[in-house]
Amino acid sequence: MSAALKAVPRAPKHLPLIGHALPLLRHPLDFMKSLRDTGDLVRVDVGTLPVYFVTSAELTHELLVTKARNFDKGRFFVRARVLVGDSLPTAPSTIHRTHRRLMQPMFHQARIAGYAKVMATRAQAMADGWKPGQTVAVDVELAQFSVATLAETMFSAEISRPAADAVIRDVPILLKTALIRAVTPRLLDRLPIPANRRFDTAATRLRKVIDDVIELSHQEGDEENADLLSLLLSARDADTGERLSDREVRDELVAIMFAGTETTASTLAWTFHELATHPEVEKKLLTEIESVIGDRPVTFEDVPKLEYMDRVLREISRMHSVPLLMRQATAPVELGGAKLPVGTELAFSLYALHRDARLYEDPERFDPDRWLPERSASVPREGYIPFGAGNRKCIGDGFAWTEIVITLATVLRRWKFQRVPGHTVREVASAVAHPESLPMTVVPRQE
Repeated sequence: MSAALKAVPRAPKHLPLIGHALPLLRHPLDFMKSLRDTGDLVRVDVGTLPVYFVTSAELTHELLVTKARNFDKGRFFVRARVLVGDSLPTAPSTIHRTHRRLMQPMFHQARIAGYAKVMATRAQAMADGWKPGQTVAVDVELAQFSVATLAETMFSAEISRPAADAVIRDVPILLKTALIRAVTPRLLDRLPIPANRRFDTAATRLRKVIDDVIELSHQEGDEENADLLSLLLSARDADTGERLSDREVRDELVAIMFAGTETTASTLAWTFHELATHPEVEKKLLTEIESVIGDRPVTFEDVPKLEYMDRVLREISRMHSVPLLMRQATAPVELGGAKLPVGTELAFSLYALHRDARLYEDPERFDPDRWLPERSASVPREGYIPFGAGNRKCIGDGFAWTEIVITLATVLRRWKFQRVPGHTVREVASAVAHPESLPMTVVPRQE
């Protein structure tokens, strides 16, 4: 280890052999927030493996943008390859560039505008399915909604039902276990314990569903359809003329399902929770929805007009971001005064970054008005990156934002959400920081 790396401060609560595994597993969100107190670059030991956490906006920007060419996907993503192969979230840079170029057309603004009607129709159907006074498992309902909406907008009809069922059942298992695997030694993956058996079963089942759908698409000759599956099966690389293999298509589809479900569902769930806690915000939001939309269905053109909703959602996205992402140095590089050799593992937490008191006044407080122009100007651009930054920024950010806005505007006109007395809402870490369970009572706006 270089002298520069030896000088990087190590996080407290280190134990022999297991390093910082206990706080990472028991209280990951609090632990990652606490690292900034130690420094801008902090050593955390995952077992005996040193991982260097970047805790400042400036160093995060260097890692993701200005010095990005010196880094590639790290341990977290390598461990995820068992699920999604070399898809966009996990692929090395050479593969990532090619795949992103092939997939980008599905996320152009014109296509998202075409999806908006499906989003509004599904949101209305979800709202129509509730009864006055019913206690709804909001987190479960929204997970099912986001999966079904993604399936209908991104895939043709034959994939929707089996794929949606598989994702609803299997993705929560896979996400929870994947985060644990990222911070534990690889040899533990092979232990015959229930968590590993559940993970292996869910991964096998989900991959088989997608493989079956791809095979069916080949048999029926549906490669001319305007859905992601058809696009990926028919797309050719502009430079080489090569197509993706069926396995590569499968991996990209599974990755899109992961990325396109939990983030949307979690953002919606936290919004309903915060509105129930802050009636003044809810009242202002309803006034805007009525002013912009009235009683008609929500459209794609309405999305940019809902300015207060944008501030509410920016605040939700700030407070409940991705807990953990990783990179690995592929060339010698200096970061935060430390000279990093090839192979150095680095990590960063958007959740912790977005709750940094150096960037945000009273960061634990829900305050949509912090995004008013005169107040948000003090937050540097690199201090708010809910969808990441640089060439690895989330490809589906516009899709997700449109779906969230349309769903909220549709559902909130119909229902008021009330907290269930005695129930404590716990925030837990997965692909995003989501509510462990969120039962809420729905009350009609007008009797």
